[in-house]
Amino acid sequence: MVSLNLYWGMRKLDRNSRALIIHLLVEGNSIRATARIADVSKNTVTRLLEDAGRACEKFHDENVRDVEASHVQTDEIWALCYAKQRNVKDAKSAPSETGDIWTWTAMDRDSKLMISYTVGDRSQNTAREFMFDLEGRLATHIQLATDGHGGYLKAVTDAFSGDVDYAMLIKQYGDPTGQKSHERKYSPAECTGPKKEAIFGKPDLEQVGTSHIERQNLTMRMGMRRFTPLTNAFSKKAENHAYAVAMHFMHYNYCRIHKTLRVTPAMAANLVASPWTVDDIVALVEKAEDAAPKKRGPYKKRVKKDISD
Repeated sequence: MVSLNLYWGMRKLDRNSRALIIHLLVEGNSIRATARIADVSKNTVTRLLEDAGRACEKFHDENVRDVEASHVQTDEIWALCYAKQRNVKDAKSAPSETGDIWTWTAMDRDSKLMISYTVGDRSQNTAREFMFDLEGRLATHIQLATDGHGGYLKAVTDAFSGDVDYAMLIKQYGDPTGQKSHERKYSPAECTGPKKEAIFGKPDLEQVGTSHIERQNLTMRMGMRRFTPLTNAFSKKAENHAYAVAMHFMHYNYCRIHKTLRVTPAMAANLVASPWTVDDIVALVEKAEDAAPKKRGPYKKRVKKDISD
């Protein structure tokens, strides 16, 4: 007889096991490494990632609202899904959302709160979706700083209707080594000429910068294995990529004590009074499961037959 716990997999894991799996994932472990350490199947880890990602995404959407911020910085970070863009045409059995995948992020410079994030391509449509989401979460007039990506211009205009002090930080990059070599794969490009440009409103150019959000890129790459370049840990499904991002930012905003602030970003932004733990994230997953409709009919009969075999 097949064990009921084994058959149901993640659904019958106790809270401590779920907390361990989530903790391993948000600390940068891959799906397979997490499965080995937690002594569960890869599918169990993936299903928990999906459920936790949905719960975290829903919580962020409903609760990170009316944020009081003064300076917001945005950026986009690249990753790949299933295959690099240049290899998509030759990829076998590739899903529909294959190739380059971008995570757009907006962070409050002072509280370090990740206010808004959007996973998609680097198009004008995604930029517009991202900026409308950001605008809807703010309670105050802000100074906004972005890089020189052209998609921001119309997106910021449409979303904020001019009610923002907006400036771009445009950087020029050169060859980091001065020659074509293998070192170019591992060395960051050298910034040869940053330029601050006021777009509209009255931005204080002395306060314009994107260094905080760019530092956040490192946190993302260290906290999500699928963002680590030059490995095989990249995402195979865009949907799971988005779930990993949602879970990461939930942990970052609510659970992780910022070294400089000595509180979590959510506490610094006055969204909560005390830090969360991974157990609180597990509680969100369990709450979502309790609210989900129970499956009935032929599904129960099939499960009963499989278990009896």
